[in-house]
Amino acid sequence: MAAVVEKTDKPDKVVELAKVPEPAPLAGVRKVSRGMVVGAVLLVWLVLFAVLRGKHTLTLSAADLTDLHRWFNDVNDSIGANRNSNPLFLYFFNEIRLVIDTLVTFVQELISQPSGDRPVPQIGWLGVVGIAGYVSWAVGNWRVALLAVAGFTFLGVQGLWQESMDTLALTLSAVLVALLFAIPLGVWAGLSDRFNRIVTPFLDFMQTMPTFVYLAPLTLFFLIGGASATIATVIYAAPPAIRITAHAIRSVPETTVEAADSLGATRQQALLKVLLPMSKRTVVMGVNQSIMAALAMVTIAALIGAPGLGRTVVQALQSLDVGTAFNAGLSIVVMAIVLDRVTTAASTRAKAARSSKTRFLAWRRRLLGAGAVVTAVLVYMSHTYVWAAEFPGEGGAGSSIASAADTTTTWVQDELSGLTNAVRDTLTNGLLNPFQSLLTDSPWWLVGAVLIALGVVFGGWRAGLTTAVCVGLLVGTGVWSDGMTTMALSLVATVLVMLIGVFFGVWMGRSALVDRLLRPTLDAAQVMPPFVYLVPFLALFGPTRFTAIVAAVVYAAPVAVKIIADGIRKVPATTVEAATSAGCNTWQIITKVQLPMARGALTLATNQGLIYVLSMVVVGGLVGAGALGYDVVAGFSQGQLYGKGLAAGLAIVLLGVMFDRITQAAARRAGA
Repeated sequence: MAAVVEKTDKPDKVVELAKVPEPAPLAGVRKVSRGMVVGAVLLVWLVLFAVLRGKHTLTLSAADLTDLHRWFNDVNDSIGANRNSNPLFLYFFNEIRLVIDTLVTFVQELISQPSGDRPVPQIGWLGVVGIAGYVSWAVGNWRVALLAVAGFTFLGVQGLWQESMDTLALTLSAVLVALLFAIPLGVWAGLSDRFNRIVTPFLDFMQTMPTFVYLAPLTLFFLIGGASATIATVIYAAPPAIRITAHAIRSVPETTVEAADSLGATRQQALLKVLLPMSKRTVVMGVNQSIMAALAMVTIAALIGAPGLGRTVVQALQSLDVGTAFNAGLSIVVMAIVLDRVTTAASTRAKAARSSKTRFLAWRRRLLGAGAVVTAVLVYMSHTYVWAAEFPGEGGAGSSIASAADTTTTWVQDELSGLTNAVRDTLTNGLLNPFQSLLTDSPWWLVGAVLIALGVVFGGWRAGLTTAVCVGLLVGTGVWSDGMTTMALSLVATVLVMLIGVFFGVWMGRSALVDRLLRPTLDAAQVMPPFVYLVPFLALFGPTRFTAIVAAVVYAAPVAVKIIADGIRKVPATTVEAATSAGCNTWQIITKVQLPMARGALTLATNQGLIYVLSMVVVGGLVGAGALGYDVVAGFSQGQLYGKGLAAGLAIVLLGVMFDRITQAAARRAGA
């Protein structure tokens, strides 16, 4: 019984009004947790799977087409027949293609391809190396310049100078076009909350969509070739620059802007004299991210006719020439590292110069002037003399690297085949095959109902509604069965990504030394284009689904590790100290304190890991993964399968949107 009391106006006197019984706890009533609901959904799924296995699976063979696929084929044929008569193509798409082709051709003739009657480009290897060294020194320092000269020289020593310059030409062209749009849009988004709300969903969609999915519709409008490759690269490279530029503008202190306003500065003056100069360093970081994205996409765009190193890698992979693929992949990595270090140095040079007190700074302008003269002489020599235009030598280092890669591959296959096959077979038979069978052999409506239910449980009713729409559209694409196979591969890969992410993320978050040791490796893995991962794994495991899973794990794990490490570091030190003083050991602190308090980071890592894994789906189609990835690749190479490939690309987008919305909503719930 609980007493209800009332105080009187007399001190130390309390009047008891009534005895009110306390509500008794309801015996046997337990709160239904989210885990219990998920368990119930999965149990019902397994029971119905056992009863209805093999029914209503919407299976479609590789050569079969649906009405939607035939309609896409008809549209493709119609566009091809009317390309030179339809006003929309004559005065819009064809003009864009002409402008982009002209830009790419100009840059190629400048540094990589023969120009006019010349057997060599306008600027040969000596001039390009000189320009790379001078620009790196001007925007960075002598160490960065030395790295740039060494890196570009190594590209020639490998015997891949022209291919490397083709890749550089497409990258520079795409970045130039991307920045022409991205910087103004980023500034606008930074100044206007309304425009920022409008543009953010489009940026989310562009970054969520797997890179290969851009390729099929672009070839429909711009044909196979450099224009489509450049436009696809622009679409992929622009979002980072827009986001980072907007963030840079919004990060300028309000007091600074108010001071400019109080001095009578107009909106344009405040932008040009205050906002942009103060956000220059962050904007340059956005340029860096755009260059890295463009370089990764240019290699992937080799599937639609992009010249350069990507084409060499694809051709080598198709013929299982591991040595050649490794040599070209190494060139891509070297170029990525050089471009990354140069742009990173450009973003930090002003700050480094202010903190430096050496006499060298007083001579910097004179030295830069002298360097400009030397660079001009090198450019003139490379334009005039054949020996300075064509890289000397036969690329002996490249042959040696390829031979060493082939030898290593052969040794690994001979000596470690038992181990690699055991790992592959264990994961494939123990996890992948049962899960894939559960998804592909269940009735489509059952899988759809389970996905919608899980979307509601994890993300709420909005996520459930999005899942319902995506499931319906996925059925409409006609590639449901292939979509379920891809989902199985992606979810298994994501589980492996999270296991790796939790292990190394916790380790990095708890140890500053481990963070310093592992972070360069993670950075290198993120800079490396996806095609490069396939080379060693293809040699180790052969063209199988497991190869695609391993490549996806390597591509997605770095971002998950970094996010989890950041979440662990943000757990308050006082909380960890309190747990330690209470007698908790290291394992208990990790599992009972740090991981539960970093639940939001774990959910976000799952989101990003899954999106990165999905972006490797089509890459996996090149090495035996099958399903949607194979459908997309087949659509490029076989005209009658174009419609099915386009539908498969849409299916990948739908899977990405569905999982992105569910995991983002779950992350918001976890962080609330």
